[in-house]
Amino acid sequence: MNIDGKNIILTGASSGIGRELLEKLQRYDVRIIAVARNVDTIDSYGEKVIPFSCDISKSEKVDELFEFALHKLGKVDIFIANAGFAYCEEIIEPDWEHNKRIYDTDVLSPIYSAQKMKAINGKKEYFMVITCSAVHNVALPGYTLYCSAKSAIHQFARTYRYEMKNRGKLALAYPVATNTKFFRKAGGKNAPMPWPVQSPSKVADKIIKGIEKDKDSIYPSVFYSISEVLNRIFPLVYCIYENIQADKFEKWLKNSR
Repeated sequence: MNIDGKNIILTGASSGIGRELLEKLQRYDVRIIAVARNVDTIDSYGEKVIPFSCDISKSEKVDELFEFALHKLGKVDIFIANAGFAYCEEIIEPDWEHNKRIYDTDVLSPIYSAQKMKAINGKKEYFMVITCSAVHNVALPGYTLYCSAKSAIHQFARTYRYEMKNRGKLALAYPVATNTKFFRKAGGKNAPMPWPVQSPSKVADKIIKGIEKDKDSIYPSVFYSISEVLNRIFPLVYCIYENIQADKFEKWLKNSR
């Protein structure tokens, strides 16, 4: 899709990958609704960017976001569902609300937004990107709920594409680990991180290029692309990787107690 002239909603715009996307996208001829809970940290880019404070984990707030965007922009051509978070933890006690918090933000919100994009655009061309993760099919010990959430997003997109039957495109981006505050927020300063680690700028570049090339799947990491092929040939590849990550998680648990 040609990005110039498009109206965009970008969630998670105040930090990390979202902040990089916002900086790079405003170089195009676009108008962007930059969404975050705290919009005070969103830089001013003039008339191209309209900050919008929103808790995207609530359906009524997502409805308000779309109403605001349609009022301000008239239409929404591109939606980038980038907002999300993780817990780094050992699950010991059952906690319904704890589980629900991550699923509301990381699963239900992007799914609902994809459905909204289809509903408001009908037969018009549009592009939806959801930031998924390489952990949708790789176990990352300590991040059980996050891995399961990204698996749900992966399978939703894979299936929903058959049902869209319009001119819309639904793409998923699969970063491995990004050098942001994401993992520190999940489990503290020394929370175990997967590897390889990429800059948010590189991930943002790949997402933008994926939109321009109408990609269904966007792989910011060459390592992950290669590992996917290798694991199909040698299924032990991911097992070895997961055991290495499990050791890191156990060490982190011991140091945290």
